[in-house]
Amino acid sequence: MNNLLITNGTLITLGAKNRVINSGAVYIEDGKIAAVGTEDVLIKQYPKAERLDAQGKVIMPGMINTHHHLYSTMARGMTPPGEPAENFVQILERLWWKLDYALNEDDVYYSAIIPLIECIKNGTTTIIDHHASPSCRDGSLDIIEKAVLQAGLRACLCYEVSDRNIKGGGVKENVRFIRKCNSSQQNQISAMMGLHASMTISPETLNTCVGYARDLNVGCHIHVSEDKADREDSQQKYGVPTVTRLIQANAGGEKSIFVHCIHIDENEMNQLADSKTIVVHNPESNMNNAVGVAPVLDMMKKGILVGLGTDGMSSNMFSQARVAYLLHRLAKKDPRVAFVEAPQMLLWNNATIVNRLFPVTLGELSVGAAADIILVDYTSPTQFSADNFLGHFIFGLYDAQVDTTICNGRILMKDKKIVHLDVKKLAGESALLAKKMWGRL
Repeated sequence: MNNLLITNGTLITLGAKNRVINSGAVYIEDGKIAAVGTEDVLIKQYPKAERLDAQGKVIMPGMINTHHHLYSTMARGMTPPGEPAENFVQILERLWWKLDYALNEDDVYYSAIIPLIECIKNGTTTIIDHHASPSCRDGSLDIIEKAVLQAGLRACLCYEVSDRNIKGGGVKENVRFIRKCNSSQQNQISAMMGLHASMTISPETLNTCVGYARDLNVGCHIHVSEDKADREDSQQKYGVPTVTRLIQANAGGEKSIFVHCIHIDENEMNQLADSKTIVVHNPESNMNNAVGVAPVLDMMKKGILVGLGTDGMSSNMFSQARVAYLLHRLAKKDPRVAFVEAPQMLLWNNATIVNRLFPVTLGELSVGAAADIILVDYTSPTQFSADNFLGHFIFGLYDAQVDTTICNGRILMKDKKIVHLDVKKLAGESALLAKKMWGRL
């Protein structure tokens, strides 16, 4: 479908000047937004356009997830072998490093397509993913790209380089895929240089990754001080904390993503701010792993661009923002905080982040922006305007169901039904593969 006029909804534009337009409408042409306004004006302007009646639902930009782990899908319901992990390093050793090593080509594909289906269901149209599958490393990003394009979504991909299996494992896969993306004219797939964490990367591997990232004009995507172990490792080996080590190696910058940044001090925050490095907060994952609360409110006060991700916990960004809101009010013991900052991370900062990584404008309903649009089944019980939008988002929209998901102008879900994928069949095939994969752990 190249041209479509969506009418009869409450339209939320987001962007620099967020507007809430009652009886709003948006016209899509060739994958981009051609007009935004009231339905009476746009119906007169485009009388012959195919129409989609929003039936009073909220019309807004698709959600963005700035840190995902699609490959974690098959861990769902799995009991890791051995004693339960007591700390974060044991969680890596007893769960994630066993799981990612067991993945084969089919597992990589199904681990991607299932959460991508969940992205569609939850109105998430763009993700930044961080992948690992040491036994199926070379070509793995192509497999995920295939799943993303089949799903019809948008993704920035990378492979997690570390020295834990072989030295520099994944460097070549990243470089190959980045070059492929750099030579392509399409706008649904982009790439970064992925690294696991400071504690699994030698100086030689770090320098190699940074060198390629600079030469290929991409950023680095790396977990940073998620647990105290990462900070302590850096201090013991290199005499400086994790952020300092990475910034001194030129791994930061406005296209680089430092994920988590929980165990950092004020000097490291200043280094992040000065280098314009992006930080991505993952509150549900941090709570699940019991690693601590990232000082993201303090970071934002320093001008650091902080986005919101799920770290593979889910594909629902509405609930992630709600958790961030509640977590930081509790952590600060202050009911005056996070009301603005939590939605800021998701609705505005995530858009700023992905707009550094894709050649199209994302995260807003404006003329020329990509037609990544969702319809949310939310009927407001009170007045709804731009002035009180955040209150509706945190206390109402977060729990509303997504009815329709459109990405790049293509309808992927309508009336809560995915229109182009056999969801039950894919889930059944994934379950069979997961059982076999669990047996290989």
